[in-house]
Amino acid sequence: MGPVPSLITQLRPPNVLAGRLAIQSLLFAVGDGAFYTASAVFFVQIVGLTAPQVGVGITVGLVASFLVAVPAGKLADRIGPQRMWVIGAAGTASMFLVWPFINGFAPFLAMSVVLEVVRTAGDSGRGAYVLDVVPRKQRVDSRAYMYAALNLGFTAGAGLGGIALATNSDPVIRALPWLTAILLSANAYWISRLPRAEHQQRPQPMEEAIEQAIEEAVEQTVTQTGAPPVPGALRNPGFLLTQFFAGIMGTNQVLLTIVIPLWLVTQTDAPPVLLAFLFGTNTVMCVLLPMATARTVRDLPTALRATRISGAFFVGSCVITLFTHDTVGWLTISLIWLGHLTVTGAELFLSAAGWLFESELSDPARRGEYQGASDLAGTLGYVGAPALYTYLALEWGSTGWLIIGAIVAVAAVAIAPSTWMAQRFMERHQLDPAR
Repeated sequence: MGPVPSLITQLRPPNVLAGRLAIQSLLFAVGDGAFYTASAVFFVQIVGLTAPQVGVGITVGLVASFLVAVPAGKLADRIGPQRMWVIGAAGTASMFLVWPFINGFAPFLAMSVVLEVVRTAGDSGRGAYVLDVVPRKQRVDSRAYMYAALNLGFTAGAGLGGIALATNSDPVIRALPWLTAILLSANAYWISRLPRAEHQQRPQPMEEAIEQAIEEAVEQTVTQTGAPPVPGALRNPGFLLTQFFAGIMGTNQVLLTIVIPLWLVTQTDAPPVLLAFLFGTNTVMCVLLPMATARTVRDLPTALRATRISGAFFVGSCVITLFTHDTVGWLTISLIWLGHLTVTGAELFLSAAGWLFESELSDPARRGEYQGASDLAGTLGYVGAPALYTYLALEWGSTGWLIIGAIVAVAAVAIAPSTWMAQRFMERHQLDPAR
């Protein structure tokens, strides 16, 4: 009887708001997962693209999201994070209504850019809203619960996408974006019904004019007294470096979804069907274990300890996987599976640390801007990894795997001084993350 209450405790939300936010995560992930499971077939068979064209479109869209991340964050601070989140979520849903009518590369490219820009705008509002509305001591646990719900939703969505693919019917696959649009519309409505945050509420026009006048008077007073204004997120080098190194460590996803699968298929004697079991294991762990790993993170020292654990898991995965080039049969299967377990451990501990970094190192008056800066710096740390890691592992073999591990080990060491630099920035400008 002992394990049952423990499991029930794990599945129970840490607070009522976390439960409502988890429902939002579930709605979004089911809709998003349903489409992206079948997206490759949709883009090739329905839109009429080649594989390289799909890759170019996705890359250009990501570049666009990278460029608008900080401006979108500033806009979220300006109009309110929840409003920004609703606009982004509703805009994303409306984009999926258009997908079945897209035909050819040029419309696909334009659609990819617009979709990523709208999605980025919504994400900046989402991150700022969660920090704004959830009490400081409950943020990491709440984000962990939302993360578990997200993974559960992606699994359910993948099942819906798989059913659509199993029909082998172009009309069914063409209609799949409309199912996603319905689910994402429900998601946008749910976001609009979430509780209002205490901060960043945009007033009515008259109140806004009064507030703006007061703010200008305060700014003038500050300038006259000689007190320096608080710099923005892009002038906080400690925060940017922390997110950059976290982005490098976040390349565990590149190992998980790209490098290890390619390695398995081309460099080992493991059966390709093993990939299904590997991703299933990752999904189960990411549904059941986020709350447990989140409980190990309570402050900056424990968050940094979690990054070291994440780095150790990452390096361990590289070392374990490199041996599978020369192993045979069940030993190969066992080592590949163990390498996947360790890289999932890296994902879980880094996620917990990252949630605390966002909570403790963001200016409470600029949370949207900090979300954008986090995306910007994190992308810089992540963006080159798919090509670099694939080349190192598949072309350089064991040496390449060791270099990949060394890159992440350096990031795991370097993230500590950058985090303390960001903390000193908070203290120097008397910024209270609990606000």
